[in-house]
Parts: sequence; C-alpha cells; structure tokens
Amino acid sequence: MRNGLFRSTILIFLIAIGLQIGLQIGMQNGIQNGFAQDLSFNSPSIDGEKVQLEKQTEPNLTVVCFLGTECPLVKLYASRLNKMSKEFPTTKFIAVCSNSQDSVDDLKGYATSHQLAFPIIKDRNNVIADQFGAQRTPEVFVLDQNLKVHYQGRIDDQYQPGVARSAPTRNDLKLALTQLKNGKPVEVAKTEPMGCLIGRVKKEKNAKNTVTYTNQIARIMQNHCSECHRADEIGPMALEDYDEVIGWAEMILEVVQDNRMPPWHADPAHGEFLNERRMTVAEKQMLKDWVAAGTPKGDEALLPKPRQYVKATQWRLPKKPDVVFDMRSTPFNVPAEGTVEYQYFVVDPKFETDKWITAAEIIPGDRRVLHHSIVFVRPPDGRGFRGIGWLAAFVPGQGTPTFNPKMGRRIPAGSKLVFQQHYTPVGKSATDMTRIGLVFGDESKIEKEVFTLIAMDQEFLIPPGADNHKVSAQFGWLPKNGEILALSPHMHYRGKSFKMTAEIQGKEQTLLNVPKYDFNWQHVYQLKEPIQTSEVKSLQFTAAFDNSSNNPANPDPKQHVSWGDQTWEEMAVAFVAVAQPRNAGQAPVVELTEEEKIELAKKEKALDKKVADFVDKYFQRFDLNKDDVIARSELPRSVRRYGSWQIDQNQDGKITPEEVKQAAEWKFRHR
Repeated sequence: MRNGLFRSTILIFLIAIGLQIGLQIGMQNGIQNGFAQDLSFNSPSIDGEKVQLEKQTEPNLTVVCFLGTECPLVKLYASRLNKMSKEFPTTKFIAVCSNSQDSVDDLKGYATSHQLAFPIIKDRNNVIADQFGAQRTPEVFVLDQNLKVHYQGRIDDQYQPGVARSAPTRNDLKLALTQLKNGKPVEVAKTEPMGCLIGRVKKEKNAKNTVTYTNQIARIMQNHCSECHRADEIGPMALEDYDEVIGWAEMILEVVQDNRMPPWHADPAHGEFLNERRMTVAEKQMLKDWVAAGTPKGDEALLPKPRQYVKATQWRLPKKPDVVFDMRSTPFNVPAEGTVEYQYFVVDPKFETDKWITAAEIIPGDRRVLHHSIVFVRPPDGRGFRGIGWLAAFVPGQGTPTFNPKMGRRIPAGSKLVFQQHYTPVGKSATDMTRIGLVFGDESKIEKEVFTLIAMDQEFLIPPGADNHKVSAQFGWLPKNGEILALSPHMHYRGKSFKMTAEIQGKEQTLLNVPKYDFNWQHVYQLKEPIQTSEVKSLQFTAAFDNSSNNPANPDPKQHVSWGDQTWEEMAVAFVAVAQPRNAGQAPVVELTEEEKIELAKKEKALDKKVADFVDKYFQRFDLNKDDVIARSELPRSVRRYGSWQIDQNQDGKITPEEVKQAAEWKFRHR
C-alpha cells in the first residue's frame, strides 16, 4: 500500500513537472511584436480589489479581456467568458473597460447583470488599452508568465456585427488556451476582433473646426439616431447627450461610412420612398470632420431642443386602439444564447362580423430580443380573401407607420390572428409578450381595400460556393384597377442583392434595387407615389445569393441550399401591398359566348389537374406513413413554420387532402 501511494505521488509529481515543462515550451513563441515593452499594470477593480498583472516565476496564463457595457457582442460573449474561466481554473481572467462613456456604476450594473466571474477594471484615460494596442470590445489577449502575448483577437467566430451563426466554427480563445496548456504553440496566434471600437478619451485637435456637437452633430443624432438609440428602445446604447455620443464617435462614423446605419438599403437611383432613412453626404462629412477634430462640444446655447418621442411601450396609432390582443396568455422565454426557431402563436379575436382595420401596430414586450414580428389574418376557410393575410409588422429601424382612414384591411368574421415571432438572444435570458393594437375604420368611409400579395420561388437549389446565384419569380396576379403601395423583399443570410422590376407601358422599370441585402433589417419600402396596376403588364423580382466563403454571414458554404424557413436555409420572396376599390369585385354579370364557355372550361380543367398534381406531390413528399393525413411531426421545420398554419385551417395539427386542395386552388387562382 505504501509502495502504491509512493508510486502515485511520484506519478503526480512527474505529471506536474511535465505540464510545467510543456507549458514553458508552448509559450516560447509569442506575438510580442507591436506591443509596448511592458504590459504590466496595477489597478483597483470596480469593487476596490487590487488587480495586478506582472511577471511571474512560475508558468501560468492570463487572459485580459477588453469589454464594454453596451456593445451587443460583449453582451453575447459575457456568459461564454464566464464558462471559460471555470473550464480553465488555473488561468487568470481580467476584464478591462477602457470606454470613456462607461462609468463605474455602469460597470457594476453590467457585472451584476451578467454575473461576471472575474474582476473588472475601469481603465481611466485608456492607459491599459493603449499599452496593449486594444481596439475593440470584445478583444482578448493571452499572456504567459513573462507577459508575452501568445494570442490576440476574437473569442470565436460565431458573432460579428450583423452576423450570428448558429454555432462557432472556430473557438479561437479556447483553442489557444488548450494548445498552450498542452505545451504546444498557438496555431492561429492573431485574429481580427469583431465588435465595437473602444471609446477612448478625446483630445480636441483643431480649434478652428466649425463642426461641433451642439451646433450640428446633436441635430444629426436627433434626425437619424435617437429614435432607436434611447432608453428602452432597440438601439444597444443611448445617443442623446454629448458624453455618450463622444464615447461612440468613432464607432458611429464607422457604421455610417459602411452604410450599416441608418438602416436603409434601397439604391437611391431607383424609386422614392415615404419611409426613407438616409443620411446625406453633407451630414456624413460633418461627422467625419467632427471626429477628426477631436469631437469638440461647442456652445451649449446652440443645442437643439430635446426631441419628444413616444415611449416604446406607447401606441403611435392615430387614436387609442379599439382593441388590443396579446400574442398568448403567458410570456415567451428567450434563452441567453443559441438559435430560437420562429414561433407562431394563434389568437382568436372572436370577431362575429367583418372588421375593417385602418391602423394597426405591434408593440414588443422586449425589443432587445425581438428581431421582427408579423401578424397575419387566417380566415375561416381561406376563401373570399385577397392576398396572404398580412395585417401588421414590427421591424427594427422602421419609421412611424402612416395611415389613411379611407383605406383598410378587412378581417373576415371568424378569422384568427397569427403572430410570427423571430427572436434573437442577446447574452442574457429574457421574456417577451408582444401585442397588437387595432383601430377599426368606419365601413361607410372605407373606399379602398388594402391587401398584400406574394411572389416566390420554392424550387431553387443554390450550389456550394456559388457567389452570385440568381433566382427569379413573377407575381401571378395583380388587380387591374388597383395601386401598388409598398414593396418588401425577403431572403436570409446568403441573400446578396434584390431587384424588383415591372413592365410599364412597354418598358422595363426598376421599382426597387437593394444592392447589398441585409437580413437583419426587414424593410417595407413605402412608395412615395403609388403605381397604378392598370399600367403594369408584369411584376417580377430577381434575388441573388452568395453561398461562398467570402460571405461572412454564410452558415456553411459547402452545403447545397434550398428553400426553408431557418436562417441557414434560404427564401426568395417578394411582397407588395396593394389597394383596390372596394366595389372592384362587383362587376356586372356578362353572358359568355359558346367559344368563351369552351375556353373557360379548358382553363378550369387545366386548373383542376394542376391542383390535383400539387396535392399528390405534397402528400408524396410529406405523408411519411402514407395514411392520407399529414401530422405536424411529419413536416420539415421550414414547412411547419412558414406555411403549415395557412393550410391547416382548423388548426388541429393535421393536414388533410381537402385542406391542401383548398390552399392550392387559392394559390393558383389568385397568385
């Protein structure tokens, strides 16, 4: 027994020596070039604890993490850093905040909210950031006992601005720590950090500069930013006062110059839109000059009056809603991380008569986690109803909706309301209870019915690596005496560009061109001047997809990609909002000639065959147990989430041949 204990002790000792030697070998090749000669520091944490980084005699590793309280990517990675600090208990983790706009109280709130497992330092005057040459949050540095840097850059590659993969393809920080612990050099020692620029302390550089915060920049913020970037709104940080704005100045300039903000993606050469959100060339130049001059404040007397906004929880409708419906009886729980499938919630408004809706608005319970919400009308049997049933939408970055009391969307008696909810985790768990408010119109004053039509191609297949794969589709039907009010494209992360064209008076015209499509912003482009459908011979779109490795948002460039509702699948869809006179369908009865009756009979027969073929193919594809009933569990997620609620009319979780037949008849007759 004593011999066994002795052998065990020697073995443990040898393993420890081996790990120590291996760690020393693995640390021999650092990336010290480009760093200050001395990276040591001694600073109190926000809790008053002494935090030191200095050379040690024993092999050890330290991870220095540059964080900030409001950067969206920092929030997403907080819990991941906590987990990693526990996975590597002998590695010291230190958080450093160098943002001038983050106060100690802000940092304490952040540390408590995210239950930070390691100390955080307030880096006043960005001294430590300058030592390390840190540029963004989050950005991490792995150092050995001699303060030699072995890894610098991102935590992993899951999140980038505007990009959220379902999972990381490379866990850079974890791999670096593992390789060093195993006595190996870090394979990839430096990566590009993705996140927010550190808000360093500014020094005024040009006293003669005429652009100041109080005179010009505050007005630019009011006109283009503050509607979303204020307390309790969807913007991740508030941009309503000088101290906040100067901390984000370089970041604001970057996203403006990259055309990521304000969120607007239509080519100005084609179409004019009521809800356009575009910063002028002159305004962009003012921002650039202001940042270059060191962000001077200016004369307080020149500040514009504070803008009054409707609170995020209040209605922007023309009047108090006549009725409000919650999406369900209990809130939906959104996890801190991961991918949340589209959620569908069906609400019965118990309308016993047709209702005309002249205004509708969706208010999220938690705007931080709700990417978008669309409410559809599902009529009792899918008949006698124009379009796809679009009622209202909440879209980040969309302006205040406009309403016309003489136009309305009709909700047939007995209809259900279907909430389509797309959630995106933000680094901490949340709950959401979205609601919709409806304003009823006076039926006697409604002159035009508004409805939404759809064009789509569901049969495409994007090859692996294709960087410009094009998919086209045409609207099958437009009312002859209507007008087009708005246009909206829809693709996913591989969406590259989108163009909608129409043949008008014998010429092809581009109605909407989106050269750089961004899935994160589901815009509805409201036309400044409606287009008369009587002049439109055809209406179509072409969508281009980038399935190559050059697309940073691409979930997997090695995959063939087909239609599906998940973000790693794709869609090629266009919506148009159309208005038509209410009496448009009340044309006088006209007696058909014999030739016309024969021609009509041929068309009906062809339609019946087309419908029957569709039903057969649908059941061949999805009726896995061949019992002539398709259960929800037999459907792929994409079909369950996008279309099954439209087909399953009685919402019993099963689709019958008759239900598919009704849906197909409506599709082929009216689209």
